[in-house]
Amino acid sequence: MIGWPDRLWPGRPGRHRLTAIARTGITLAFCLGAPALLGGCSTLSSLWPFGGSDDSAQAAGGKGDAAKAAAKGDNTEATDPGSLPVGQLYNNGVDALNQKRYAVAVTQFDLVEQNYPYSSWATNAALMHGYAEYLQHHYTEAIGALDRFIQLHPANRDIAYAYYLRALCFYEQIADIQRDQKTTQQAMGALQEVVNRFPDSAYARDARLKIDLCRDHLAGKEMEIGRYYERQHLYTAAIGRFQRVVDDFQTTNHVPEALARLTEIYLKLGMVDEARKTAAVLGYNYPGNRWYESSWNELVATGEVRGRPVGAGSGGFFSNTFGWIF
Repeated sequence: MIGWPDRLWPGRPGRHRLTAIARTGITLAFCLGAPALLGGCSTLSSLWPFGGSDDSAQAAGGKGDAAKAAAKGDNTEATDPGSLPVGQLYNNGVDALNQKRYAVAVTQFDLVEQNYPYSSWATNAALMHGYAEYLQHHYTEAIGALDRFIQLHPANRDIAYAYYLRALCFYEQIADIQRDQKTTQQAMGALQEVVNRFPDSAYARDARLKIDLCRDHLAGKEMEIGRYYERQHLYTAAIGRFQRVVDDFQTTNHVPEALARLTEIYLKLGMVDEARKTAAVLGYNYPGNRWYESSWNELVATGEVRGRPVGAGSGGFFSNTFGWIF
């Protein structure tokens, strides 16, 4: 789940915390063949810069006064929002977020920035503006707001959160492997920046997980293209794609298939030695994998090696291949 730092909440310390998690928290999921829950930010807590006391909220303008004015039919906010206290504008934005009126929240935070640009409230409002855009899935606007926050407040104590939220804006736009993967590369770059700048933070731990998923996604794209080339009998191009998966995406789950398909293509091209060596690498690194069984059985079927097909009652890969590879 991801929310905003609790220091950005006005008023009582525990007043909105449950609402933030239950109503505006977002479960991040990413599908790479099957849905996978992607870790969020349970660590964004206890960071409100104004102390979180009742006095601080009242000194800043007080939500209670705003509620009383609304009950009396006061339309000052509609006619002259710039005349409202900064705390009231900020609280209005937070209330709008709680009610999932994200466009209203953006407007209120903008008013804080426009009318009180030199206050600490404006700094917080700039970050909350980006978060409100993110909640609407307005990722371009959110990235723009977060970029401005990062540029204007590079030493802010919530700067790590801003970088992480910016990375999520790219990450959540990742398309399936049938489409261009430019966004995946941008997400990897933004997530890697989080890791590089804040290596010991909770954001970095989650970013590393998401980087691994991005790499798996890019490997899947390479495999998709390689399979297409193989179907079109463009074997040189296919070898290039599959070899890139083996070389550049070694930690992904696409490597066994890439090695098996390389073995298959080498056999089609009559490159028996290369086929044997590739199959040996496959068997050494992925014993018991269905792709190595397929490659071994293909080698046996073509008569390039002596042995039995791998299956029920047969020996393992090493017992079948010992002595003939090199």
